[in-house]
Amino acid sequence: MKPSAFASTASIAATTSTAAPPPPRVRLCLGVTGHREDNPAFAAHRAEIEAHLARVLDSIAAAVAGEPPPRGAGAIAPIRLHCLLADGTDQLAAAGALARGWHLVAPLPFGLALNAAINSHPATAHDARAVLSGAESDSHACSAAVRERAARIRALAAQARLFQLADRDDLIADLFLEKLQHPENTRKASAFAAESSARVALASRIVVEQSDLIVAVWDGVSRAFIGGTGHTIQAALETGAPVVWIDANAPARWRILLGPEALADAAAPSNVTTDREAQLQALVRAALHPAPARNPAARHGRRRHASDRADPSHHADPSHHADAGHHADASRRSAHGPRSRPAHPSQSSPESLERERLPRRSNPLWHLYRRVEALFGEDTFRRRLRSLREIYETPDGIPSGSAAPLLAEARALPGQQEDYVASLESAILRRFAWADGVSAHLSDTYRGSMIANFLLAPLAIVGGIAYLPLAGAQGKWPFALFELTLLCAILAITLTGQRRRWHSRWFETRRVAEYLRHAPILLLLGVARASGRWPQGTETSWPEWYARHGLRDVGLPHLAVTQGYLRRAVGDLLHRHVVRQRDYHIAKAKRLAAVHARLDRLSEILFSLAIVAVATYLVLKGGGALRLWPREVAGRLSDLFTFLAVLLPTFGGAVAAIRYFGDFERFAAISRVTSEKLETLHARITQWLAAPDSTLDYGRAADLAHATDDVVVSEIESWQAVFGGKDVTVPV
Repeated sequence: MKPSAFASTASIAATTSTAAPPPPRVRLCLGVTGHREDNPAFAAHRAEIEAHLARVLDSIAAAVAGEPPPRGAGAIAPIRLHCLLADGTDQLAAAGALARGWHLVAPLPFGLALNAAINSHPATAHDARAVLSGAESDSHACSAAVRERAARIRALAAQARLFQLADRDDLIADLFLEKLQHPENTRKASAFAAESSARVALASRIVVEQSDLIVAVWDGVSRAFIGGTGHTIQAALETGAPVVWIDANAPARWRILLGPEALADAAAPSNVTTDREAQLQALVRAALHPAPARNPAARHGRRRHASDRADPSHHADPSHHADAGHHADASRRSAHGPRSRPAHPSQSSPESLERERLPRRSNPLWHLYRRVEALFGEDTFRRRLRSLREIYETPDGIPSGSAAPLLAEARALPGQQEDYVASLESAILRRFAWADGVSAHLSDTYRGSMIANFLLAPLAIVGGIAYLPLAGAQGKWPFALFELTLLCAILAITLTGQRRRWHSRWFETRRVAEYLRHAPILLLLGVARASGRWPQGTETSWPEWYARHGLRDVGLPHLAVTQGYLRRAVGDLLHRHVVRQRDYHIAKAKRLAAVHARLDRLSEILFSLAIVAVATYLVLKGGGALRLWPREVAGRLSDLFTFLAVLLPTFGGAVAAIRYFGDFERFAAISRVTSEKLETLHARITQWLAAPDSTLDYGRAADLAHATDDVVVSEIESWQAVFGGKDVTVPV
């Protein structure tokens, strides 16, 4: 996908600085869920649960401390723990996190005041109103127990980053008070339970999405209660998040669950493994480090076998092009600690992105692929011959350049904090600009080199036999030298492209750029792709690792989500993004379909002319044999027709090869399908925005954001499945 809340790299003025942004800080993100104080199993084993929860957290802390930083000392940030601050498990874990110096983040299912009121368990509406108004500190305002519970929640909240789902607070507060005022009315109690459970489930989903690992205290009884511990555990396992389950009935028998099927017989004593500490350490290691490249070529840039070439979790856009760029300066590299072996850009690792070069503008020598698109895809002569030179936006230039409208809209969101917008700029937009520009250059280099090979090959063949009509056999050697020169150029381009991994580097950097392109919108809505739902590359996984930790570093905003916030975020950010993407893919599908059809037509014309040339020669030869004209006519024209019989089908085959390499028809189909999905999303968002403010709901807004993210990832995977195996090769 290309257009978004900020523009493409094309036609953006570059600044003078082309230093790569520092890599994202690596951190482990934990989620905690578990029973409250009133759960019988929890109450019966509270001290033991607290002790084993502390041991699990200590084991996780030790595992993180024992891991070498991916890029040198200081690269691992403090652990971040997410929980809902409810009494019982949540508060035990929150206190433990703060005591260990971790960051505490609380996605609250309600605004803080309502959350404190509900979770302080008042028995009367009078007590509830006191907490809602913040007057519970007055000894006469409410009971001592309610005051103590509310104070505990507020004390933890004061030390946490709060993402408060306050968009339905008015409705739920009314239901809560109605329930307390009419304790005999089961209907009112059920209405409050249903609405509040749905909100807790929403907040729990955020915890799961923001976490690499879930720690749960559960009695194993039921998964049916929406928003309950069992329900959250199952949701986590279904998204691929591992769960450390501390059995509330037997805390010492904690174990690690992987996948929803693990719940089938999880309670069996035999499922408690002796190597659970090692398993936990392995999970921490997997979260902190990218998986190693799956073959030597991806690590060292050597030539790969064709069966190893596909890499199905990346997308590159056919209109992206740029020259690659700039080694990070030595002082900035040393800030990330020592490296035993400096990574070359052709090596596959997060460090290679830092060491790429980002030139100021694209190189016309590598514009061939885009020139093909322009010549055969545009409708006017002027558009076909327009300049394709691109000036690349640098990380320093994007905040005041193409991303300026997005940043202004983010700052205008109700309650949004300036420091969070600043983190979007530094952690997301600057890294996007770098990855996008580097990938654009590599796109030009790789695809331009392949088109050059496809054109040099027929030129070599035709140039090698051009002596026939032009010089005769005595003057053949200059034409043979010309052919040899072009063949050597093809070989040099191919070997250089394979050695420097133009194709794979393009895919890897494009994956980073596309994940980051729409990330600010997701982050502003508190939406994330769960750790187990990220695509997996067949060769490398570092682009997903890089993007995931970039998003993790920013995390949830510190604010209260209101219906006004949702309307602005969905309408001004998400909706415009979807419309831009839809319109882009509609135009792209039309353009690529035209390229395919016109290239196809050109190759047919060239082959038809070849048939005409051969047939004409045979007619002249036959007519001479029948004495319809002198035999010398065919003889004099024999070399010319031989030349044409080679030239026309050779170039026809080259045009067909370009069409096959570009796969314009399939990419047009991918864009067409993507535009249809986005049109459906556009209709859904339009309908959602047409509703009155009182009905706007965070859950539906988050679903729309997730749906948009799914379209992006689906298009990336489809695009890569087509282009994944097309490495730089000799055109034979």
